[in-house]
Amino acid sequence: MHEIILLTLTGEDKPGVTSAMTGILANYEIAILDIGQAVIHNTLSLGMLIQVPLEAESSPLLRDILFKAHELNLQVRFEPVAGADYDHWVEGQGKSRHIITLLARRISAAHIARVTDIAARHGLNIDNISRLSGRVALDSTVDSGTKSCVEFSVRGMPADASELREAFLKAASELDVDIAFQKDDIYRRNRRLVVFDMDSTLIEAEVIDELAKEAGVGDQVVAITEAAMRGEIDFNESFKRRVALLKGLDAAVLERIAERLPMTEGVEELVSNLKSLGFKTAILSGGFTYFARHLQQKLGFDYIHANELDIKDGKVTGEVIGTVVNGERKAQLLREIAAKEGVCLEQCIAVGDGANDLPMLSIAGLGIAFRAKPLVRRSAKQAISTLGLDGILYLIGFRDRDRAV
Repeated sequence: MHEIILLTLTGEDKPGVTSAMTGILANYEIAILDIGQAVIHNTLSLGMLIQVPLEAESSPLLRDILFKAHELNLQVRFEPVAGADYDHWVEGQGKSRHIITLLARRISAAHIARVTDIAARHGLNIDNISRLSGRVALDSTVDSGTKSCVEFSVRGMPADASELREAFLKAASELDVDIAFQKDDIYRRNRRLVVFDMDSTLIEAEVIDELAKEAGVGDQVVAITEAAMRGEIDFNESFKRRVALLKGLDAAVLERIAERLPMTEGVEELVSNLKSLGFKTAILSGGFTYFARHLQQKLGFDYIHANELDIKDGKVTGEVIGTVVNGERKAQLLREIAAKEGVCLEQCIAVGDGANDLPMLSIAGLGIAFRAKPLVRRSAKQAISTLGLDGILYLIGFRDRDRAV
């Protein structure tokens, strides 16, 4: 028979605390059933669930721990754990685990209170809370470059997953934050391929709108683009109409437009970090190869698939060459690239903002609607609207200190 004791120590963090305490336990040949440690602003909280044989005297052990805690200026607490309670805890280890990721320019108590309340009401128990973003100076201001992230590891399975998702979506909208809810499994920790839409995702523009301005048909093309992004017009039909309006445009303007296209916040940091860790990256765009190739040369994407503008005698003909890259084609290309790279779809991330991105977002292990229209945000598995593209790194568990740049 054994006695089970929960040992908790708190106080100023300093080197050697864990070593000193486990050293005492080792002298008494004590088994450690569980251990956890956290440090917040130089304050340590160390917990250990220990198993003490009944034939051993626990009093000398606890006395030695008390003396050492006093010497280290730590507070210590001992709490006996009933065998039945321990057995119940062991039985719970097979329960499903999920990760809730809270993203905002700056996170407040109200944000955390709302997220944790939703989790509790849906039967999810929080095992661990971690800050993934870096430390914030007191005199810093919230601007476009500020980013904050807190990750919650939770145990249990919600009774109604769709109801939980709706609650998180509503909270995210009302609080101007992003909340992701993912299953914590081996695939989440082993993503290998990331594919991106281009227009309004990697770049803060719709290229065809920029071309239309140069052709003097800007308003007409914008109206068709917006209707297509809302899912009101079939992509192929809308694309055909828009490209036709470009007929006669001087091809020389493509280079000028490519040079002035504004890249989305965080895109360079995201892609460079992904590449440094061996991720494969691809552009799957309903836009044009000329501009996708420009981004490939600048950022180093491994694959690009987009539409080839037909140009004759230095003029745009109003048609494209080959198969149109629509929503179904994007999903097909994702499957093909994943197969070529030897990864399963669960290891893939897809990022886009429009209705024509939904097919690839739906089959990827992590589908992210980025600064998307409401219809796309509701339909995608996850959404990011408050941060830049580098916020995706948080969804795969990166901390700021892990980043290569």
